[in-house]
Amino acid sequence: MSRIRRGLQEPADMRLEIFPVPGIPEVREGDDVGELIATAMPDLRDGDILVVTSKISSKAEGRVLRGVSRAEAVGAETRRVVARRGETVIAETAHGFVMAAAGVDASNTRPGTVVLLPADPDASASAVRARVRELLGVSVGVVVSDTFGRPWRNGQTDMAVGLAGVTPALDYRGMSDDHGNALEVTLTAVADEFAAAADLVKGKVAQTPVAVIRGLAEYTTEDDGPGVGELLRPSADDMFRYGSRDVLFARRTVREFSAEPVDGAKVRRAVDAAIAAPAPHHTTPWRFVLLESAGTREKLLDAMREAWIADLRGDGFSEESIVKRVRRGDVLRAAPYLAVPCLAMDGSHTYRDDRRNAAEREMFVVATGAGVQNFLVQLAVEGLGSAWVSSTMFCRDVVREVLDLPAGWDPMGAVAIGHPAAPPRDRAPRRAEDFVVVR
Repeated sequence: MSRIRRGLQEPADMRLEIFPVPGIPEVREGDDVGELIATAMPDLRDGDILVVTSKISSKAEGRVLRGVSRAEAVGAETRRVVARRGETVIAETAHGFVMAAAGVDASNTRPGTVVLLPADPDASASAVRARVRELLGVSVGVVVSDTFGRPWRNGQTDMAVGLAGVTPALDYRGMSDDHGNALEVTLTAVADEFAAAADLVKGKVAQTPVAVIRGLAEYTTEDDGPGVGELLRPSADDMFRYGSRDVLFARRTVREFSAEPVDGAKVRRAVDAAIAAPAPHHTTPWRFVLLESAGTREKLLDAMREAWIADLRGDGFSEESIVKRVRRGDVLRAAPYLAVPCLAMDGSHTYRDDRRNAAEREMFVVATGAGVQNFLVQLAVEGLGSAWVSSTMFCRDVVREVLDLPAGWDPMGAVAIGHPAAPPRDRAPRRAEDFVVVR
């Protein structure tokens, strides 16, 4: 991030101007946006910042689709659906932007057409900047802007989607305020502020797609700079990565983990989610044994391995087959953290016939499964990978003995937990229709 202190000019000496660039005609495919701007505003100065509505770059670059519905275009431009309500879709684009309709727009374009975002908005900004320099001999900054909604706030504002020659953000972290307080998280997205300020004079219906910001030359750079990527939060740092649409799909089975240690606080937050699951008779049938000690994990897995081998030999498997089967438990050994979810029948009812008693246990098993599912989903939201492995269910007595658990706790598998060593493989395609029967 760029480290530019505000106050290079005294406030009393600063003069900021923001004004529209009139006279730009309707842009069509093949038009030179930089030349159109230079023609309309030949008195641009060094240090001016041009804010260009993304739509005119898109039109010039042929990013207009005909004969395609907006919904189809949104689907094609979507990398990840973050949230959906009715016809409104909040989606992540291939650029990494999270915005309504994946940036697909049907306004200010001919009927029957939709406009996509530029394929590379930074390149669009760079092309405009280079052309203005060529034609007018001045060095300007360029912000390509588009309209975004904002979480927790009504209304929309313009933000930067492409940059060239403009400082994306000011990083004040590590500095001190006037009272000597350390600034720990202050990171000002000045490029977004430029986009929003320019929109005040461009307007949404005035057909004025370009504005000039004058008086802030210190925020321009000699080269094109890092582009808008500096304003995109990495997924690992995004506390709101998963929207309502895809939070359940965040859970994936992960079998390979990095050496990065697991924060136990994250696992405990996953337990908080687990115990929010439904359960019969207002009971709490979930228990989670967290194996944070490497020695305990190794002792348990060794004991389970011996029990498994004994069972396989008793079933008549060959030694070669036993080796292959036991190897399937390696995912638990590879994980830096294990959790053993258990079922406790506390509060269950006892009936006179076996049929009803069996149904009673099944209710508690279903409730425990719901808790485990919540647990796995929340681990994914916390940025952790996991794999549920059923092996503890086949040697419950061994698990209870090694972990010193009450006799009434039934281990319901084990969960391997860690930071994924690689992105998970794509899910096998499934359709709801294949799993639904309507009566």
